[in-house]
Amino acid sequence: MKSILIVEDDITYGMMLKTWLGKKGFQVASVSSIARAQKHLETEGADLILSDLRLPDKDGIDLLKWLGEQGLSIPLIMMTSYADIQSAVQAMKLGASDYVAKPVNPDELLKKIGEAMSASSTAEKQTVYSPQTDHLSDPNRPSVSPKQTICSGKGDNTRSQASRSGSSDYLEGESDAAKQLYNYVRLVAPTTMSVLINGASGTGKEYVAHRIHQLSKRAGQPFVAIDCGSIPKELAASEFFGHVQGAFTDAKKDTAGYFETAKGGTLFLDEIGNMPPEMQTLLLRVLQERVYCPVGSRKELEADVRILSATNEDMERAIREGRFREDLYYRLAEFEIRQPSLSECPEDILPLADFFREQHSEEIRVETSGFTEQAKISMLSHSWPGNVRELDNRIRRAVLLAVSPLLTHKDLNLNATICRTGEKCKKGLMEEAEEKELIRKILEECGGKISRVARMLGMSRPTLYKKMERYGLR
Repeated sequence: MKSILIVEDDITYGMMLKTWLGKKGFQVASVSSIARAQKHLETEGADLILSDLRLPDKDGIDLLKWLGEQGLSIPLIMMTSYADIQSAVQAMKLGASDYVAKPVNPDELLKKIGEAMSASSTAEKQTVYSPQTDHLSDPNRPSVSPKQTICSGKGDNTRSQASRSGSSDYLEGESDAAKQLYNYVRLVAPTTMSVLINGASGTGKEYVAHRIHQLSKRAGQPFVAIDCGSIPKELAASEFFGHVQGAFTDAKKDTAGYFETAKGGTLFLDEIGNMPPEMQTLLLRVLQERVYCPVGSRKELEADVRILSATNEDMERAIREGRFREDLYYRLAEFEIRQPSLSECPEDILPLADFFREQHSEEIRVETSGFTEQAKISMLSHSWPGNVRELDNRIRRAVLLAVSPLLTHKDLNLNATICRTGEKCKKGLMEEAEEKELIRKILEECGGKISRVARMLGMSRPTLYKKMERYGLR
């Protein structure tokens, strides 16, 4: 069985990849830093590495250099959310097998893994991989530029919709709110409409944006994600539109901006509510006229991108307060999607919790087997103001402090709670023993009135009757 090492500090994404690749027949390990990756490779080795470019301790390029220093000829596929062309070129020169954007398309990633593992047996392919010439050996692969390779993961427009959507079922969730969200995603993705994703911090808005891109006609082209709040207003025009040599003091060469990097694909504007007013005016003009000029140039270039954006702000309030242009808002929000919070998707809490527990247990090297019943109830009762990010952080802490294989509510730093009368408990989320006791108590409190009990439990009367029969409560 071929082994793969995932080096990824985004725990949710790393675990998704680990689970999916495991089902494809690979032996998969996942770590969150370069230091842990080096330790794993020294002790256990790997047949292939999937590494994020940007990691907490060092860059993925540092891992490539280390592999060379150690004389380890292990194929490495670099993953990134950033449109970093220079780093990609450097990675290729240092021996990276390929370079993909995340969230990656599963079918394309599987193909790349197979190609990289096959290539590792040939010394020539171990040394240098050129995305500009690789297509010559495969008549079915479209010709792509290095820029497209970096940002798009070289998506294949011929793959079926079913295959593109099937791999993300787990992350999309099974709750009604999650299903409704992704129904909207599948509805709007094939269109040309600009989409605004509105949701609280930590809910996964960028993932939703990338799913729209993956299911669109632009899937084989770049996906470029930008944090609008991190761009200094003095550099905004240059960052978005690029500049020519001599445009300003430090402009020593022509540099492409985000619009050029994302040409033919999708430009994702995260935290759009934090965009400086000056940039709002420039962006509106580009969206209206579909052309732009690099800083210092009079040559107009086509703005061939689809705009997706996201915010955690109340945009109507921002407009009223004069912080955001109303005309730009309507350009960006031709179709608006609301990203639900974790508290609105209780059916997804426990599966995600197990997801994180397994990942952190492996990273910290602590053996855990699950959660106590009280811990499960406490997680289901918690409001999760920090959403998935908070869930991840609490479980990381719990694994670190664990004194037994079963994590407790105290490990999670959550209060001991129970589902009381009047609160809806979603079906299928509690262990049978706990569910039986809950139904018994509410039956007593409601005097055996089935309709009222069903309403309290948030389930239909037929479902309640079946559970009562199963638990011997009739």
